[in-house]
Amino acid sequence: MHHSPVSLAAYWRLVRDNRNFRLLWLAQIVSELGDWFYAIAIYSLLLELTGSAKSIAVAYVLQVLPQVFVAPAAGVVNDRMSRKRVMILTDLARAGIVFCMIWVRSPSLVWAIYVLLLLETVMWAFFEPGRSAVVPVIAREHELLAANALASITWSFNLAIGASLGGLVAALLGRNTVFVINAISFLGSAALLRAMSFPETHLSKTRPFRLRELTDFSPFFEGARYMVRDRRRLATVLVKAGLGLMGTNWVLLPIFGEKIFPVRSERFDSRQAGMLGMSLLMGSRGVGALIGPLAAGYCLGRESGRLRLGILLGFLAGAAGYLALSAAPSLAGACAAVILAHAGGSTIWVFSTTLLQEQTEDRYRGRVFSSDYALHCLVVSAVTYLAGFSIDLGVGVRTMAALTGLLTLLPAVLWLMAQRFWRETRPAPHS
Repeated sequence: MHHSPVSLAAYWRLVRDNRNFRLLWLAQIVSELGDWFYAIAIYSLLLELTGSAKSIAVAYVLQVLPQVFVAPAAGVVNDRMSRKRVMILTDLARAGIVFCMIWVRSPSLVWAIYVLLLLETVMWAFFEPGRSAVVPVIAREHELLAANALASITWSFNLAIGASLGGLVAALLGRNTVFVINAISFLGSAALLRAMSFPETHLSKTRPFRLRELTDFSPFFEGARYMVRDRRRLATVLVKAGLGLMGTNWVLLPIFGEKIFPVRSERFDSRQAGMLGMSLLMGSRGVGALIGPLAAGYCLGRESGRLRLGILLGFLAGAAGYLALSAAPSLAGACAAVILAHAGGSTIWVFSTTLLQEQTEDRYRGRVFSSDYALHCLVVSAVTYLAGFSIDLGVGVRTMAALTGLLTLLPAVLWLMAQRFWRETRPAPHS
């Protein structure tokens, strides 16, 4: 009997039967729940200490922009060293970095938040390309879409639950409790990754890595030539850059929650009401990201043409969601708009990742996915900072949401134009 690779039964079989994927999946649950627990605490702390939307924008830029500069080294490291070891070491480093945030308690120490976020970002930049490169090794070809979809669904669930509970825990028990929980989560993730056992065949095809090679960019340029060799591969690498235009949400949702849709109650002061408003909107982002790959995977399947159609529909849903957010009359309406937008965004992420894994040889995956993330982070950094800067200058947050929706139509048009590459060229080589 044939089972759809994106059915609920397929997810269950993947987790039940594939021990390595199960451990990687559990590590993701543990660490990401901790991350989303503390996101609300960070944004709330910055608003309290600075009163500036730009402070959130700067914080998020520091969480993503360094990946652009780290990407060449991260890609080479993940293609030349044990990816399992890289992931474990970066998890341990992030545990220590996050724990240090408990000492930031006054406006004079806001700079320390920025430094710690920068360091955590560098560690993530080495971790994530390794994780993406490992998935095609531990998951069989027919499991690949299910593996990527489940990872995205899990990220979305973690966002919905972690952001919602994180705001509540921060409001009731204090931010330091949240920081400690996040630090412990990274230790748990490292322990689970250590239990994995899988072949790292990319190591057999390369010479031992030397630290001095971090300043040698020839492997990175070799990877860049590989990416542009196939126009379909290059177009797929650029998809997440287009998705980055929705990155304004990292400023918009906290401001919408804090200023426009706080949860009013006699039990909560204004600070707590704002954190809970943020939590509900961020949680809605997670709900949307959870629904997107489930619905799109079930309806469209894993054939290349259907994946490409799903990416186009995802961009259209993102545009519609942010245009609806700009006119939302209530918190419920805002949550619904955010769910729609990020159902589309998550579908784009999962489908483009699956296409790229299928189009890329294993020995190049570290560099290709580093570039994939770097381009996304570059765009997200630019639009996030511009959104925060513009709001501080007086541009309305609703106006900024509408502009985000309109901008998201641009990559939809470009992706539609790029479909001719699949009609004109032969299939890309598989690993």
